[in-house]
Amino acid sequence: MSNLITFENVSRFYGEVLGVNRVSLSIPPGVTSLVGPNGSGKTTLMNLMSGLLQPTDGKIEVLGISPGNPERLCKILGYCAQFDAFPKGLTGYKFIYSYLAVHGMSHAECDERTRAALEMVGLTGAADRHVGAYSKGMRQRVKLAHAIAHDPKVIVLDEPLNGLDPMARAEAIALFQQWGAQGRHVIVSSHILHEVDRISDQVILLSQGYVVAEGQIQGVRSEVTDQPMQILVRCDRPSVLAARLFQQDHIVEAIIQGDGKNLLLRTKDADGFYLLLNRVILETGLEVESVAPADDDVNSVYQYLIGAEGGNV
Repeated sequence: MSNLITFENVSRFYGEVLGVNRVSLSIPPGVTSLVGPNGSGKTTLMNLMSGLLQPTDGKIEVLGISPGNPERLCKILGYCAQFDAFPKGLTGYKFIYSYLAVHGMSHAECDERTRAALEMVGLTGAADRHVGAYSKGMRQRVKLAHAIAHDPKVIVLDEPLNGLDPMARAEAIALFQQWGAQGRHVIVSSHILHEVDRISDQVILLSQGYVVAEGQIQGVRSEVTDQPMQILVRCDRPSVLAARLFQQDHIVEAIIQGDGKNLLLRTKDADGFYLLLNRVILETGLEVESVAPADDDVNSVYQYLIGAEGGNV
């Protein structure tokens, strides 16, 4: 069995409407976030890998299994949909238990797994309440429990943080990171970009049905060559550093910020800047507290690559 989720030249059309077009991806284990405006193809991509949609063209494999083989796929994949669709009259316990029973598990195993999944998401006390009486946040958590209860290797989560309060969001993010560290594939879509930064081992940026970038966010940022790199330096004499920087052709801008010790600069040659910084430190005795990239996060890369097209993430 492969340990990758692969898309080979995959397209999906809804009549004349484009869902995704010519997508080729190889997704490794860990937490992968899908980022893009509404209508960019995030949910279509998730539904394709989950077998809920079939591609118009191309080939998909999830750990070596075709999504067209649901009997095998459902054993290794858990799915948390963006929108609620609960069978009527079920308690939280019965909602999870019944789907585990469909997998052919014994009563004892269904009971054990159901209680463990509910405990994982903090719903043990609400296990015997009807899902229809749950709050939005509780419904979101029971969907997470449902997605993980059968111990899948692949967990697909469409906007899983919607409706969660800050504490529950933090707990959910910790679970995603834990699952990714265990070697699972955790595929997440989210419109909260700073949370994507916290969650992700890698990102896939989509726009109008096309993949415009993929990989670790720092690597993706390095490919955006038409936008100068932003670097924040905190030191004791930023004016001295700024004066030296402006002697270089690759420095676009340098601005002293905050309490007068922060220097935000934009450069077309980050490596050249770091070499220059070392020389300035040696020659002037400049005391540098910190040096960090200021625009290698998902929000910045998103704005550089697809933000100009408009739309909400």
